[in-house]
Amino acid sequence: MTRLGLRGAFALAVLGALALGALAAPGIAALTGFDPAGTDLLKRYAPPSWDHPLGTDELGRDVAMRLLYGARVSLAVGLAAALAASTIGTAIGLIAGYLGGAVDRILMRTTDGVLSLPVLPVLIVLAAVDPAKLGLPQGQTADLARIVVIVAAFGWPKVARLVRGTALALRERDFVRAARALGATRARIMLAHVLPNCATPILVATALAVGGTILYESVLSFLGLGIQPPTPSWGNMLTGAQETIWQAPWLAIWPGIAILAAVASVNLLADAIQDRFDPRIRRQ
Repeated sequence: MTRLGLRGAFALAVLGALALGALAAPGIAALTGFDPAGTDLLKRYAPPSWDHPLGTDELGRDVAMRLLYGARVSLAVGLAAALAASTIGTAIGLIAGYLGGAVDRILMRTTDGVLSLPVLPVLIVLAAVDPAKLGLPQGQTADLARIVVIVAAFGWPKVARLVRGTALALRERDFVRAARALGATRARIMLAHVLPNCATPILVATALAVGGTILYESVLSFLGLGIQPPTPSWGNMLTGAQETIWQAPWLAIWPGIAILAAVASVNLLADAIQDRFDPRIRRQ
């Protein structure tokens, strides 16, 4: 962690704490006896106390427990969608950058077309489509998979642009020319020589994509188009808080802090990775 500097170490610590809390959520629920979906109408809007450190919501559910279970959903969606988008973008950018010519033009015009779309309105429209009418499965897992697919389908162009630019520069380097002269196939050169040298922009773009995906999931869930109750996510926890912001402000504060901490941490981590591995910045 020290190699990533103080910012990187701090970001990893925050993300590690969030991930640890998400993984430990079932054990904490079993230990405390609090069910994130269990209701207790006699304890509606209870303020933070020893029994409920972060208070309770409109149905008497423990906010702290729902926050931990919401982390499982929000972090899983963010990581899965970011990895999927980075994989697609890396493949397209690598092929376009190394092969060039007509392949590059076709792939980049496609990328430009996707980049020109207003992402959030398109995501809202697609998320609003009833999966039952399309014959698609429904349920918690289906909701998660649907958001991952939608976000990944529109999140790959930035990664593709970054990887293409790096591949364009690398394909004229001496080690690539030497591999080509020795008879290495295009696929081998791209995978064994060009791709490893694109690792830094890929890592930075993936880290940034995690934060962006968490925000998209939160917006969709806030609008009622993402993860559906009673499954908690940080976004749909904010949905129930908007009408009680003065009566029970903690219902909006804690999910908001969780989203802020996760997104800010992955952005700091992306900056730290770039500072650590970009030779131009290191020389400066």
